[in-house]
Amino acid sequence: MPNDFNSSIIDEFRASNGVVGGMFAGARLLLLTTVGARSGRAHTVPLGYLPDGGERVLVIASAGGSPRHPAWFHNVLAHPRVTVEDGAFTYDAAATVLAGAERDDAFARAVEGDTGWADYQRRSGRTLPVVALSAIPGPPRFNASTPGGALRLVHDAFRRELRLIRAEVARSGTEVLGAQLRVNCLTLCAGLHGHHVREDGGLFPGLEAARPDLAPVLERLRAEHERMAVLLDQLQAVLAGPVHDRAVLVAEVDRLAALVEDHLDYEEKSLIPVLDS
Repeated sequence: MPNDFNSSIIDEFRASNGVVGGMFAGARLLLLTTVGARSGRAHTVPLGYLPDGGERVLVIASAGGSPRHPAWFHNVLAHPRVTVEDGAFTYDAAATVLAGAERDDAFARAVEGDTGWADYQRRSGRTLPVVALSAIPGPPRFNASTPGGALRLVHDAFRRELRLIRAEVARSGTEVLGAQLRVNCLTLCAGLHGHHVREDGGLFPGLEAARPDLAPVLERLRAEHERMAVLLDQLQAVLAGPVHDRAVLVAEVDRLAALVEDHLDYEEKSLIPVLDS
């Protein structure tokens, strides 16, 4: 893509914490910064990505169907340590090019979710590389200036993913659940569970010690975490086997979404003023 096109997407992405309009509206998008294989300079590109279970995300070196690999792919071959921006966080990641059956399975999932990937591969005349971006452990780097702002960013990321998954479920076939949609749902489950574990073990005890008057609020939030854990387990049980009745999946996702939305709204109303005071 022309540099000016990429630059406008990057600016919009950063200004609105990962939300963009136009042709990328409603898409899962990240910013990937690599080190130039020849220049040694940092280069940033916007890329669509696929969830892959919570520990990593996948990007595809399609270059819009060009017969040549994109520059960022050559960069990760030379310098596999990269930086990822997802709207809520900026983090360092290790880039790994998938091979063999792992690559083929991942690409098949991508095509199942969006046949445009197959079109790109057909036009390009090459096998499109699939690259896994695995976060390197380290302290979180929030794209926010206050603790309350960071909490809202994380919540908004969950809201966006819930909207995407609900739309994907609505579009899915009535008999068989697609493999990538199954992964998307499981990734959301893992993300929500991890977020609640960190809150229960870190944020909430700290608030209790500093603000004993928040005990009723935190008691309600913990109880809602427990209710969501049950729903997450039920959703994962549905996803564990063949899903032949889409109505069952729709009901489970809708129940979870309603509880999550109410929970996030209440938590923000109750805790953000405290965190930012």
